[in-house]
Amino acid sequence: MNRNRATAAAIAALALAGVALTAWTGLAAATTARQNGTIVGAGSTFVVPLVTKWTQSYKPSKIVYSGIGSGGGITAISNRQVDFGASDAPLSKDQFSGCHGCVQIPWAFSATSIPYNVSGVGYGLKLTGNILAGIFGGSIKYWDNPQIKKVNKGVKLPHEKVVPIYRSDASGTSYNFTDYLSHVSKAWKTRFGKGTQPSFPVGVGARGSSGVAGKLKTTPGGITYVDVAYSLNNKFKIAKIQNRAGRFELPGIAQIRAAARSLKRIQSKDNSVTVVNPNAKAKFAYPICTFTYVILPLKSGKAAEVKRFVDWAVTKGQSYGPKLRFVELPKIVQQKARKTLSRVHS
Repeated sequence: MNRNRATAAAIAALALAGVALTAWTGLAAATTARQNGTIVGAGSTFVVPLVTKWTQSYKPSKIVYSGIGSGGGITAISNRQVDFGASDAPLSKDQFSGCHGCVQIPWAFSATSIPYNVSGVGYGLKLTGNILAGIFGGSIKYWDNPQIKKVNKGVKLPHEKVVPIYRSDASGTSYNFTDYLSHVSKAWKTRFGKGTQPSFPVGVGARGSSGVAGKLKTTPGGITYVDVAYSLNNKFKIAKIQNRAGRFELPGIAQIRAAARSLKRIQSKDNSVTVVNPNAKAKFAYPICTFTYVILPLKSGKAAEVKRFVDWAVTKGQSYGPKLRFVELPKIVQQKARKTLSRVHS
């Protein structure tokens, strides 16, 4: 019964996705497409801008990808409804077990931006990790709060209510954001911790990256967290976040690349890695960055086609990233990704 419920939930999620599977009705049509040779994937909305570019540029196979959220992607690949899943959060032990023989491979790297809609306030409002923890934890209620004013001298902050906007679905972006908050705020780590669907005590929820972006547009005093590409596409005002070197940085290419270069080794056997709040030696790094992962079954009837696509994505496909604020994978990550990919077989 539980399996049937999980299957039904995944089918519903795929049917609701408005990105790539809307031309089909449910799982049967997706299955037909897979049988016709199309490679079908689903998951992370964070990586949609880059995967969309990949699907337009990759020639050997037709790729169809649906941004239904990291949680939906994990469910879909675990039930083998798609050929690959995608998540911005590494799989937990239970998720690895439920995936029945899967590997996760980091295939893209970018940043979670913090856009806001504060009346009369321009681009680049300065925020610290503790301020963000206070906002999303409910202790900072108005934009003219003394903590915000202290780091934004000369900025006229309105007495406007702060409205945190969070992802209501299981989201790797939520994981990245709460992983960062857990690193910079002991209070946050103790009370809420990190997760793909954390229990935010205040604010309003919206589904998907496009959902929180849309909500921010119509919410005076709103603030949210979303992949930087969505902020740029929507022309949002983006906050400067203080890093461990004490600098306030925007999520620009140079700052994201500095965060990527701070990674010197991968210690985990399953490729999970966190790069939030890198050490002070990464002087110009933007502190809320994340890898996003493709999830593959070790054994697949489409192993050859899928391996060819993913290998292209982690090598030549990286060149499409910078315009979308995805930076090239560090060499050590690329090497580990290709080594893991070699384990996938028919």
